[in-house]
Amino acid sequence: MKPLHTILIKGAHIVDPASGRDGIFDIHIEKGNIKKIASTIEPQNGIEVLDAKKLHIFPGFIDVHVHFREPGFEQKETILTGCQAALYGGFVACVTMPNTQPPCDNQSVVEHILAKAKEVPFRLFPAGTLTRGREGKELSEMADLKRAGAIAVTDDGNWVSDSLLMRRCMEYASMNNLVVITHAEDHRLSGDGVMNEGVFSTSYGLIGVPAESEIIAVARDIELARLTKADLHIAHVSAAGAVDLIRRAQKEGLSVTAEAAPHHFSFTDELLGTYNTNLKMNPPLRSARDVAAIKEGLRDGTIGMIATDHAPHTEEDKMAEFNYAPVGTIGLETAVGVTLTELYHKKVLTLGQVVEKLSVNPAKRFGMKGYGSIREGALANLTLVDIEEKWNVTKEGLVSKSKNSCFLGQDLKGRVKATFCLGRFWSHA
Repeated sequence: MKPLHTILIKGAHIVDPASGRDGIFDIHIEKGNIKKIASTIEPQNGIEVLDAKKLHIFPGFIDVHVHFREPGFEQKETILTGCQAALYGGFVACVTMPNTQPPCDNQSVVEHILAKAKEVPFRLFPAGTLTRGREGKELSEMADLKRAGAIAVTDDGNWVSDSLLMRRCMEYASMNNLVVITHAEDHRLSGDGVMNEGVFSTSYGLIGVPAESEIIAVARDIELARLTKADLHIAHVSAAGAVDLIRRAQKEGLSVTAEAAPHHFSFTDELLGTYNTNLKMNPPLRSARDVAAIKEGLRDGTIGMIATDHAPHTEEDKMAEFNYAPVGTIGLETAVGVTLTELYHKKVLTLGQVVEKLSVNPAKRFGMKGYGSIREGALANLTLVDIEEKWNVTKEGLVSKSKNSCFLGQDLKGRVKATFCLGRFWSHA
């Protein structure tokens, strides 16, 4: 375990919307805690000094949608390797999805996840299941999950198609102050589809998934949130129609938030002509119109968070024929670079908005105390980034146990250089 760090960071450009800081500052960190932030701090004898004149410092980034596969699928990723990938990618906390084996539907699995994360150390916020075994038949023991440390409930990967059961899920989640995360997909419409339904699915001879499978599910869940007054968070939004529904719900004052994944604002379904299984995900890559809608939703605040849906798979799994390969891509180590490349450098978002999507809003929505801001007296959770550095994504450069990145070979602009997590310093130089 790394020791709590003492260091003076000199000349970094801090961007911290929560405090209003946006300028050059020094930061004195003593035994892991932020002791002082000022325009100039003179170094004390013997203190380590980090010259950060080329770097930006942000409140530590948070990924609200990751799959660390443990327990049950450790050949793909473990909590240890997942946390290491997160740190390398500039993240200081993650929300883990419950589709493990056994599923995270009881206290023992929550406790196992939290204990494993402490060994790194890293901060995980487990999401428990909405229903027992993620089978969509009966409620999970939400009160027990909450007591064990779960902060949200979801059957991620599965949509609770029984509307009465979903109503009860939302009611019980609200009673336990848990956010409901929905994987909005009507599986009867998705069927055996493997990519977005449209001209390209026809051209490539692949079965399509209509955007309506997401739109209809989002519409129902929003209406149930209206009925139950639940806090609803919509995962990995990919369809323009879903963005419109979320925007309308927010204007009506409903407690509805949403996230978008980097691959959904970077790539379109046209790329599937390569039959590259790293581009197969759920929800699938959509049309250029959908990508534009996702970017506009991020720009205007409808989509308040960027989350990776980090989904590791072994190389053997992904080597299957496209129709049979598992869905998902890893994303923790490329998320910051892709976000800066596609959204900041292309002037879709300001740096302040990037920080809101990756830190401020996740911390606020999921009640993560001590995160989302840079404050004197707080434990250091910081992300240090060279926003101008150009780099190429390679398998050799990834620390995740699995290497199934849809961004392999991509040139990115903006790279994480170091991370302070729970007061400990992780350099990526």
